[in-house]
Amino acid sequence: MTSREQILSDVRKALGRTAGQAPAAQPKARIVIPTIAVEERVRLFQERLEVLGGKVHRAATYADAARVVGGLIEGTAVASNAAVLRYAGVTAMAGVSSGYGDEPSLRAACASAPFGITGADYGLAETGSIVTVGANEARLVSLLPPVHIALLSKSRMLTGLDEFYTLHPRPALASASTVFITGPSRSADIEMILVRGVHGPRVIHVIVVDEELI
Repeated sequence: MTSREQILSDVRKALGRTAGQAPAAQPKARIVIPTIAVEERVRLFQERLEVLGGKVHRAATYADAARVVGGLIEGTAVASNAAVLRYAGVTAMAGVSSGYGDEPSLRAACASAPFGITGADYGLAETGSIVTVGANEARLVSLLPPVHIALLSKSRMLTGLDEFYTLHPRPALASASTVFITGPSRSADIEMILVRGVHGPRVIHVIVVDEELI
């Protein structure tokens, strides 16, 4: 018996199987979606995100959300092409640039702007994460500027990953740009010293809006 055969024999023995035995059928995926009221989801989302160093703001309407954005930004900001930002009036604010049609100019704007503003397609209450689906320009806007500001509708607050994958079981088929963002960027790779802003923004603000877009 070769070394390879001996190893495989030992593995089969540990598993209680014999040579040539067909493997057992794989169990079905177990997805559990908790029943959590929307306001409790928002509360949990805020708690989890703020533990990670993020900031959560509440706004009754998108016009209110735009005023929150105005109070946060100083100097210039770059905004993604999300329709919600146009609806809220964020893209028309002084100092905010948007509508870039090519990646080089968008990348240059994001690299120099202190603030990046995007929409968020979903929030995940269990982890304090936001999700953007299919918006290529949102990746640059959310990653390059030191501060990321995201607008999230309260109605798009999910319980967690199980609910997201129930809605989008194969998100890669719809878009190669599904991004999960959980708090500010951080790393402790060098001498176990925690540093923020290594691979993305140092600060993240999420504005949860009660108003639902029609």
